[in-house]
Amino acid sequence: MISVISLLASGLNLGIDFEGGVAYDVPAGQMSIDDARAVLSDNGIDGNRAKVEERSSSSGDIVKVQIEDQPEDVRIVVQEAFAEAAGVDPADVSVASVSSSWGEQITRKAITALVVFLLLIAVVIALRFEWRMALASIIAMVHDVVVSAGIYSVFGFEVTPATVIAFLTILGYSLYDTIVVFDRVRENERRVVAAGLSAGDLVNVSANQVLMRSLNTSLSAVLPVIALLVIGSGFLGQITLREFAIALLIGMLTGAYSSIYLATPILGMLKRSMQPTAGRAGEADHLVGEELRTVVVRGVGMLAPLAGRRRSAAGRAERSANRAGGRGRTTDEVTDATGDTLVEDRPQSTLFAPEATTEQLLGRQARPRKKKRH
Repeated sequence: MISVISLLASGLNLGIDFEGGVAYDVPAGQMSIDDARAVLSDNGIDGNRAKVEERSSSSGDIVKVQIEDQPEDVRIVVQEAFAEAAGVDPADVSVASVSSSWGEQITRKAITALVVFLLLIAVVIALRFEWRMALASIIAMVHDVVVSAGIYSVFGFEVTPATVIAFLTILGYSLYDTIVVFDRVRENERRVVAAGLSAGDLVNVSANQVLMRSLNTSLSAVLPVIALLVIGSGFLGQITLREFAIALLIGMLTGAYSSIYLATPILGMLKRSMQPTAGRAGEADHLVGEELRTVVVRGVGMLAPLAGRRRSAAGRAERSANRAGGRGRTTDEVTDATGDTLVEDRPQSTLFAPEATTEQLLGRQARPRKKKRH
């Protein structure tokens, strides 16, 4: 919500490549930010609307000034004025000019690249896995883009072509984390469904099984990015590395979060919406506690199929039905408003066997854990 509000209210701090304009790099020996704004005002340009900041580079400290697109004669006059104020030769003042039409074209291409990327990914995942996984992946990646762009908007970071490249890169990392979870979901699905468990059990068990792998993968990818940000940008003064590393760091963290906390639950909800309402009698509609831990640690291969549990309970069900006076049916005793006991006859066939115990669900009773010797 913070990201969306900031994007709607403040927008993004677009660089010269997107907005168009003129950028000056002035040596900062005798030049300050206030001096740069004063030079612009003396030449008929609103200095308060200009983007002025001090930067460090391999060639030394500079004052970077970005203004709207200006005619060529004005650009030359301002360049000479900056050189005079800084006490350097005009050739030492770097000038870069980008037309507004070129900036609009770059912006349009960046948005097109993002949309094409999302569509292609959706098609590939739908063909390789299923459409629900494709939809959940796209929602998670859109979330990552919105959050990353929102952080840039909140803190006023400048958006450059390097930032767009980083955004596309972090979508790849986010997608990788999501596919790791979805691949495990696909591996577990047949056995979990055969055991009569819900879609919540499927995604919960699968996410728990790959949780540490996802966290370790994200951590190992974030550490080099932090090195780029701290050493490359902080100590060596490489501004381009800072722009790229900030976007990567933000995107990797949001991607790791969305893969577990957004894409996976959305997949579970989509799958559950396609299933009939069901659950084990008298229990929650998903595994919890020790049952969940057992399935996660020992794998879904130990789950007993629902058909097997039905057969194991068939003898008891038949005897109960015979005592009720009807083969294949069971009875429930209920009390009416007058206090008389009535017998309610209902079919035995249900989705989950009422007699299914934890041991039947897990195939065999879990052995107790051995105590470690110290």
